[in-house]
Amino acid sequence: MKYSWCLLTALLAIAGVGKTQQENKTSAPVFRYTNPITRDTAISMRDHFIIKVDNKWYCVGTSNPVWEGLNPGVRLLVSDDLVHWQQHSFLIDATKLPADCPYNGRFWAPEIHFIQHKYWMTVNSGKVTAADPKGMQTHNVWLFTSDKVTGPYTLVNGPLTPQYNNDATLFEDEDGQTYFYCSGNGLFQAKIDLPSGKLTTPIQKFLDKKQPGWPEWMQGGIEGPFVIKKEGNYFMFFSTWTRGYEVGLLTSTSPLGPWKLVSQEPIFGTRKKGYRPELAIGGGYDYLQFQDTEDPYAETGHNALFTGPDGQLWSSCHYLMYEKRPYPYSQTLEAWEKTPQMGIEPVHYKNGRFYITGPTWTEQTIALP
Repeated sequence: MKYSWCLLTALLAIAGVGKTQQENKTSAPVFRYTNPITRDTAISMRDHFIIKVDNKWYCVGTSNPVWEGLNPGVRLLVSDDLVHWQQHSFLIDATKLPADCPYNGRFWAPEIHFIQHKYWMTVNSGKVTAADPKGMQTHNVWLFTSDKVTGPYTLVNGPLTPQYNNDATLFEDEDGQTYFYCSGNGLFQAKIDLPSGKLTTPIQKFLDKKQPGWPEWMQGGIEGPFVIKKEGNYFMFFSTWTRGYEVGLLTSTSPLGPWKLVSQEPIFGTRKKGYRPELAIGGGYDYLQFQDTEDPYAETGHNALFTGPDGQLWSSCHYLMYEKRPYPYSQTLEAWEKTPQMGIEPVHYKNGRFYITGPTWTEQTIALP
């Protein structure tokens, strides 16, 4: 009798008898998130770059103050679940740099890539002087390396290019060749030897923000390249801030181009006519032509890809709330809403190209394997 009852119980459990329909639906593991992910002025950053190492996610970005004042350096955040974040350390602490340090300026858009069994960090900065208090006249790219994602990092080389450049990124191809991409009133590319930090081909500007025949929504500015390879093709995600902050997508059969647009419209982002309309006008774009996106954001800026909780590609950007957002949001911004915060979204690949969900602002649920 005992055996029969145990067998019956097991069969009922397999059939789902005794559980509600909701319980059956929620038995599979899920990942829940609501953007912006971070809501803390203490760890506010722009240009979030996330890298997963073992069972943790790490994030670097552009710390406040961004435009004026002393930038604190390269801040590293850490999370066990991609939702709850805290500060780990400063990979570069500006207060500890010597007075003659040539890269003590803005520390914009750092990235960390794991290539050839080491971590490589690109940092964009220049030297602060009395005549140049933000270090913009010497702003360029610096390459650091470490055996651990958390550092310590040592300088390999810099500046990497002979002119103003920013938003550097790295890409390793399947044959072990490595490539360097960056922005600076357009997009640039070259091959790089990481151990020496030397570019092995001349730095080439391959796309201008006002490239003849290209869409007007690029003309305000293009930046933040990020390259991956899929099914033999190379894809470059980049950002434009002509009419808000949007992400475009290029593709090529070679890591050095020629590059072409995958879509004549951005694949992701926010745009608001009332947010810095002078940028659209200055870019030659009639800001009355486009419709505002429905999200409550003024910016969904920069763009970089990382491995998410489901093992698939996700995108990270900084999300900045829009003070003129529609009901039901308050027109009065809380303290954290006045600063850029982390936003993440799934990335999908279909029919030979990538798509990015969002930007979202309500709770999202993603099934986990």
